[in-house]
Amino acid sequence: MTKPYVSNEIGHLKEVIVHRPDTGVSRVTPKRSDELLFDDIVYLPAMQAEHDIFTDVLAAFCDPDCVHSYLILLIEALKADKSRRARLIEEVVDYAELPKATKAFLTALSAEELAELLISGYHAPLDRILFDPIPNFVFTRDLAIQVNDYLVLAKAATDARSRENFIVRFIFDAHPRFAKLRKEGKIIDLNDVDRFPPGHKGQPVRIEGGDVMMLHNQYLLIGVSERTNAYTVGLLRDALFEKEVVDHVVQVNIPSDRAYMHLDTIFTQFDTHHYAAFGPIIIDGLSSNVEVVSHAGTTRMYSSVAEFVTRELDSEAVFIPCGKGESPYQEREQWTDACNLVAVKPGVGITYDRNIVTAESFAEAGYAVIKAKDLLGAFADGSLKPETLEKTIITLPSGELSRARGGGHCMTCPLVRASID
Repeated sequence: MTKPYVSNEIGHLKEVIVHRPDTGVSRVTPKRSDELLFDDIVYLPAMQAEHDIFTDVLAAFCDPDCVHSYLILLIEALKADKSRRARLIEEVVDYAELPKATKAFLTALSAEELAELLISGYHAPLDRILFDPIPNFVFTRDLAIQVNDYLVLAKAATDARSRENFIVRFIFDAHPRFAKLRKEGKIIDLNDVDRFPPGHKGQPVRIEGGDVMMLHNQYLLIGVSERTNAYTVGLLRDALFEKEVVDHVVQVNIPSDRAYMHLDTIFTQFDTHHYAAFGPIIIDGLSSNVEVVSHAGTTRMYSSVAEFVTRELDSEAVFIPCGKGESPYQEREQWTDACNLVAVKPGVGITYDRNIVTAESFAEAGYAVIKAKDLLGAFADGSLKPETLEKTIITLPSGELSRARGGGHCMTCPLVRASID
């Protein structure tokens, strides 16, 4: 197995974790959608079909055996470590305040049954609902982030995602795939309250992976947003500096607003010098600023992400504004994740097909824009090959996926990317 390592946002994607929308999504009701952080009531079969196309595209570039599923990883981890499995059951039952007898019921289940129940909250054989759904589990980036050769286990901001925290921590604690990371002490677990306690003034520990990105092997960007606070950025920065993981941590302060819940909803890199951006915040710096803290003890301030990137990382940077930077299109298409691209290799990014004005921006910048189904067909008949594809934006069908408020970047947890010069 390849050792987990991610030092950038655009190198060839070699291993990644995804999660296919599960049956819990179909139990989200209008009255509880806000509480469960899901903006709409989706049609599960269509959402799953769209996600299947997404994973097929990923598999075409990084090999089918290297597109990992959280469900399968959970099943394998449950089989591998019985002691840690028992502790997971205690954690989730106690947190959900369920009767003690529930522990015995869960303990008796097979690994497959238990994994399905822990994720969906529903036990089909007994037609029994034990837990709330965790519909946001599809956004696999949020709970774990690979930073160079260290893995950071994030701490979700809300109770609605607490079971995700338990599941992901268990997988990285128990799965043989990550034994070397554990042995080498290269997991930073922000859920460890002894190592990362709340602040003296009551500041909670909260950080989600959608706010964290590697633009350079020595620069880690972390957004302070609706879901991530400055206190936790400081905790993680100190831990990374102590372990000499990166030289610079870049705090990007953005509005605490549902529309911009994470940094990657308004900014992602998809090519060597090209970045997708929501212009008012990323380019103009509206209600935003950037603070760069270096291991050497220096601090620098910038008025916008664009200014920071251009002056410190990439003097040739080109920021392609979603919706061509025009209202109302930029606001509409930012809402449906036009800025939330995931690169499978430099210059080849995945986005949603519904963001048609932004697609025109990509085409004007010299990119071919192709539908995911057409691309997969071209791969099948040999008229196109993944290894030779360049300067291409792949558009996913998004009638249902986009209603969950997260794009390709949100739905991927990269474990291994190729390094770039």
